Amino acid sequence: MAPYRQLSDLPQLIPVFPLDGALLLPGGELPLQIFEPRYLNMVDDAMAGDRVIGMIQTRGGSRARPKLSEVGCLGRITSYAETSDGRYLITLTGVCRFDAGEELDLRLPYRQLRANYDRFSEDLDDEDVQVGDAARTRFANALKRYLNRRELDIDWDTAREAPLEALVNSLCMGLPFEPAEKQALLEAPDLDRRFEVLTTLLEIDGAEPDDEPHPLQ
Repeated sequence: MAPYRQLSDLPQLIPVFPLDGALLLPGGELPLQIFEPRYLNMVDDAMAGDRVIGMIQTRGGSRARPKLSEVGCLGRITSYAETSDGRYLITLTGVCRFDAGEELDLRLPYRQLRANYDRFSEDLDDEDVQVGDAARTRFANALKRYLNRRELDIDWDTAREAPLEALVNSLCMGLPFEPAEKQALLEAPDLDRRFEVLTTLLEIDGAEPDDEPHPLQ
């Protein structure tokens, strides 16, 4: 991992990969298959430089050039392979979230913008989820109901042994939430709040029709 110890270490001008439904969180790993020419070009340039790409969702606009969401996450390419038919298989490891600033017109096939990391300095620190037993029980029950309703399964032994912060981030990234829900998880100020948002989303999706709704606040 690159020695990103403080915000000043992070690149200010970054290439971005707009991809709805794909969530990258600090410390998380996102595997990607790259095949579109402009993004192959982007990966080539990234590998020749800082090896960083900003993952970001969109929020409407034209189909050819949608508007970018206000918050994304910087990732560093930590795994790279090329297939015989010219595709790239990469893994991005999340470094730090950013506010999407000015987009630059540099006549490149992919998009670039200025990233502002000021609000997310804690992303560079190790965080723990500070929750009590009642919140953990609520979360476990919500997760079980969500998985049962969607006929999904996880390795429960691994889940029980994993640090809660790693489990929360992996579920946020891996479960099939809607793009707006993914964005809410990304924009949660810290891990404690992300844990709350995740629990609420699990409860909403896993609820029976006659259950009392849990508002996402």
